[in-house]
Amino acid sequence: MTMSIQEATEMLTAPGQMFEMETIEIRGVPTRVWKNTPASLRDVLELSRGHGDADFLVYEDDRISFEEHFRQAAHLARVLVERFGVEKGDRVAIVMRNFPEWVAAFWAAAAAGAVVVPLNAWWAADELQFGLDDSGTTVVFADEERMERLREVDLKTGDRTLIVVRAEGEPDAGWLRYEDVVGDVPTDAALPDVEIDPEDDATIFYTSGTTGRPKGALGTHRNICTNLMSLFFVSSRQSARGGGALIDEGGEDQERPPTQNAYLLSVPLFHATGCHSVLVSNTAAGGKLVMMHKWDATRALELIERERVTIFGGVPAMAWQVVEHPDFDRYDTSSVRSVSYGGAPAAPELVRLIRERFPKVSPGNGYGLTETSSVTSMNTGDDYVRKPESVGPAVPVCDVKVVGADGETLPIGEVGELWIKGPNVVKGYWNRPDATAETITDGWLHTGDVARLDEEGFIYIVDRAKDMVIRGGENVYCVEVESVLYEHPAVSDAAVFGVPHKVLGEEVGAAVQVTGDVTVEELQEWVRARLADFKVPRYIDLRPEPLPRNPQGKILKRELREELAPRWAG
Repeated sequence: MTMSIQEATEMLTAPGQMFEMETIEIRGVPTRVWKNTPASLRDVLELSRGHGDADFLVYEDDRISFEEHFRQAAHLARVLVERFGVEKGDRVAIVMRNFPEWVAAFWAAAAAGAVVVPLNAWWAADELQFGLDDSGTTVVFADEERMERLREVDLKTGDRTLIVVRAEGEPDAGWLRYEDVVGDVPTDAALPDVEIDPEDDATIFYTSGTTGRPKGALGTHRNICTNLMSLFFVSSRQSARGGGALIDEGGEDQERPPTQNAYLLSVPLFHATGCHSVLVSNTAAGGKLVMMHKWDATRALELIERERVTIFGGVPAMAWQVVEHPDFDRYDTSSVRSVSYGGAPAAPELVRLIRERFPKVSPGNGYGLTETSSVTSMNTGDDYVRKPESVGPAVPVCDVKVVGADGETLPIGEVGELWIKGPNVVKGYWNRPDATAETITDGWLHTGDVARLDEEGFIYIVDRAKDMVIRGGENVYCVEVESVLYEHPAVSDAAVFGVPHKVLGEEVGAAVQVTGDVTVEELQEWVRARLADFKVPRYIDLRPEPLPRNPQGKILKRELREELAPRWAG
């Protein structure tokens, strides 16, 4: 690198520059913001039209340009307002896998001033019903698979508009076919007349709950547009420090990447990473989104070759599966310029493998939460190679500190809970003022992650204060799975914890005291019937004796993990 992080940051954030900052008051708290952030998602959508006939969405054999997408989204926004009576602040849910219609529904609802509620498409029926009821959703976009799953619950169809996407058969009674709702898209389609303020509500993303039901993180337009600018800043800083020049060992210029970036969309859009960091950023920057029906490493390599993909990543598990694919050398991956991931622990060994497979690639790892609208920090390029165990320094509009048990700020190098403050921190939890007050103090988000900072401001995530497993980027709160296990008549005690896994980061494991005849498979099916598949314990240890506890009665999960993980790993 020819320039330090501090020097590049000072240059890019200087007065008059794109990434100039200013301090404003947000909900009574002085907050540093990007001065030139788009005011709303509606503004981002309107800006995207400038990319014209360039490919925006590629799904299987379908190609949709930026202009075509704008017209579809604008027309659908008018349909929501004029036909279905959607008003500013109404909730519109999206419950489907990654389809082009997911993208159109998101931008249409956001541009109409509605609050978009992306629900986890892997959730079981009861979980989906909770999300719809808790958010007070009035319009639901769902694919056929989710429509069939929702047959099991009371949707109160008289109170909701239900729209099914890509239905091959006849939709269920009460559901409207997406194609019929949209109809013919006029060439002069225009957005409805709605004024949107940066602090208006924009999204509700549900996070797994530490005490049972999920909580809806309420994000504003400023939150999401801040993330967009933060990603642009990280990319610009990397280029300014020398990461933009592609020079081989002999000093010759390498082949430049295509003018248009192509991003392999391998993560779900119903997560903040997929929506905020991939969808919104590519919509603004003119990147091509190559969508996958479902994740498959072989298919990913095929699409990288076919679409000249320049960026891929998602969660570390996906990067592992690509770089270790037995047929990797059969595919042309020379277009790839960046492999970035987050959402789960990443082994330093992954950095070495990426550099081995992609000599011209700048690897990167990031850190963020649903509550920080995706990115808080990024570690890229040579910094990542130099400090592969770090998630990088915070972006300039974010303040971070490590806090001790008594709420005091700890010195550099000491370990405590990571707190974050910035314009990307969500407003709070939907209809949960108690949870909001517990989690956000004077603008500071208590992450629940145990961390330390080094002298350069790089963040190191050491552990999690919350009782949680991160399986391939999906958060699994142990208490939620334990509660379902306790409901089984043969279970008298249960402890759920993470088991290390090379590809997924962690798998879900459980130790269960049973008082009757029950098998591991029966307990797994019991959980699967009530929770999403990714929450089902992969490993279950059945035992007749009580689980180990300390004198205060708390289960000794670390002792159980140390006992059982080696056995399951073998």
